[in-house]
Parts: sequence; C-alpha cells; structure tokens
Amino acid sequence: MSSKNLILVKVITAVIVISALVISGQAFTEHRNHKEAVVTSKSVTQVNTLGDYYQPLKGTVADCNIYILDSGKPGATFFAIGGSHPEEPASNLSAEIFAENAILEKGKLILAIRANRSASTVTRPGDAYPQFYTIETDWGAKKYRMGDRWTNPLDSWPDPEVYVHYPSKQMLAYMDIRNFNRTWPGKKDGSFTEQVNYAFMQVIEKEKVDLFIDYHEAELEYPVISTIVAHESGRNIAAMSSMTLTDMEFEEPISMEFSPKSLHGLSHREVGDHSDAVSLLFETPEPFLDRVRGVTDEDLLLRGQDPFVQRAGEFGLLYETIDEDGWPIEVRVGRHCSTTLMVAQIWNQMNPGKEIEIKNVPKYAEIIENGVGHYFKNPANMDSDRVYYE
Repeated sequence: MSSKNLILVKVITAVIVISALVISGQAFTEHRNHKEAVVTSKSVTQVNTLGDYYQPLKGTVADCNIYILDSGKPGATFFAIGGSHPEEPASNLSAEIFAENAILEKGKLILAIRANRSASTVTRPGDAYPQFYTIETDWGAKKYRMGDRWTNPLDSWPDPEVYVHYPSKQMLAYMDIRNFNRTWPGKKDGSFTEQVNYAFMQVIEKEKVDLFIDYHEAELEYPVISTIVAHESGRNIAAMSSMTLTDMEFEEPISMEFSPKSLHGLSHREVGDHSDAVSLLFETPEPFLDRVRGVTDEDLLLRGQDPFVQRAGEFGLLYETIDEDGWPIEVRVGRHCSTTLMVAQIWNQMNPGKEIEIKNVPKYAEIIENGVGHYFKNPANMDSDRVYYE
C-alpha cells in the first residue's frame, strides 16, 4: 500500500472512531441527565433529599428525593423505596404511583422513587439494554431512564477483587460493592454505595420508621420470586398478607419467606437487624432479566412476553409460571401496589392505636384495567410547586 493510501485509510479510520465517540458520548450524556417529572400528591407535605440526612451526599448524583406524606394525625410511619435496582422498572413506577396519588388520612408515608439514583444513569454493559422506556399516559408518553443493577462505575471505581461486607465481614462478589441491595446497612466512610445505604439508614432512624418496604423484580430463573421476603420481625404481617392476596386479589399466588440470617447486605436482613423498623422486600417476575430471553428491548421490558423464556418454563427450568400473556408491567406494578396496601391493612389489625391509613391508591385489578400511566399526572397542567424531578 502506498503512503498516500495509508494516510487516507488512517484519516477515514480516525473519522469513524471520532464519530462513534461523539455519537455515543451524546447518548450517554442524554441518558445520565434525563429528568423524570413527578407530580406530588396533595398529601406530600415535604420533599427532602437524601443529602439532608447525610451531608456528604448533598448535591451528588446520589442525592435522590425523599417524599414525605404526612396526615398530621398520629400513627405508624411506613417507608417504601423503589429503584434499588433500576433495571427493575416496576419498583420505581410503583413508588411513583404512591407519590402522585396517595392520600394519607392517618400516620405518615415516606417514599424514595430512585433510591440508587446513580444506577439509573447507566445500563448493563454488553447486554444491549434500551436506554429509555416510555409509559403511555392519558396525556401522552412519559419517558424513563432504564438503569442497571449496580451503581454507575463513573461514580464508584475501581471494584475490589473481593467485596467484604460491613459489618459482618462476609465476602461477596467484587461487583456487589456497587449493589445497593448488598451494601446495607451501609458505612459512613465506606464506598459510594455504602454511603448511600448509610444515608437511608439515617432516614429510617431520624423519621422513626415503623415498617420499611423495598420494591424489587426478579428473573423467572431465580428462586426468590413472587414473594414477600420478611425479617423475623415482620413474618406475621408477611404471612397474613400473602395468604389474603393469594386468596382474594392475585391470579398467581404470592408467597412469603424468611430473610436468611447468614446472607448479609440485603435490606430485609440488615434494616431489620440495625433499626427498629420491620423490614420487608417484595419481588415480582420480570422476564426481561432472564438469561434465556430473546431480543432485549423495550417491548420485552414492558410487555413481559418472550417465547424463549416461555419455552424454558415448559422444560421446568423456571421458578414461576409464564404463558403467552407474559408478565406485563401493569401486573407487576399492580402486585406491588396491592401488596403494600394489604401490608398496611394487616399492620393496622396487629397494631391498634398506631394505624396508617392510605387512600386513593389503585389496586391490582384497577391498574391492569386502566394501565400504569393512567395514574400519572401531566406536569404541564400542574402548579410548579407540586412538580419535582428524579
């Protein structure tokens, strides 16, 4: 090849590489900086941020909103968080439904929609996740960031060869130092994610939380699915809730199981061990996460239909059933919302004199009938003091 042709090849290669860097850089920037509007319920009396409870996080990517819905009447305080793993959209969508619709008539409800906000600014490397997904509402499409299971490595790097959990000293996988549900109860001077967990423990302590709920989703190949995982302090509430929901509301049963004492870092174990709050974790099925899935796109994420996952079920390789209807987002969000309301109902029966009364939140059947987006308000039509951004 002549020197002139070699120079031409180098120039063309450089142009292609630079163009790819510019295009990908624009896409990454758009995703990291996209804001999701939340129109708060009339019961929201205060919106703090996580940095208000732990100052070093103030103004950082982890400084998520903390919504406080206070009835003004004495009662129980519940704290529900979505977005522990932002690749599980039913979690943040469920929390948002409560933030936009719940009316508190007794007690207090605290919400975090994007608990691990950093993890919502990145998608799974190599897994071809969509950057965004949209929920159809009565007023148009609402756009959300798709996230990952782990904190963005731009915010927490490098990973250790082995992650040693604090304070148990249990050794876990190296990447779990960025897994928000493996770093509870957190550490004041620890890694970025450990500090986020520490800040949430400060919320629980300072707001005197009585019951804590962590929303999740799981692949159908995973045994902890369609269940309420309960710390021993919440086993009676979880058992009664699961039996009642299975009998009266859900088409597919929801079980309950005990939080294992020997596995550390998970919210259902550490929040219950390191605070006075009853700790529960909810799981719904999300076929998008299964390793045997087909095309990894927004359609699979929201409709939950996949012939490959369904075929795996026919061979008995799954821990949850799936048919041609799949597990659509309406079913998954509906299960979280109804389970939360049922837990509140059972709590009230077991704790007379310290009740929480939550009204105006749709249940399972209503969300399936009307869709998730039906319960989101148009921020353009609302007073600006009711609109916050995630």
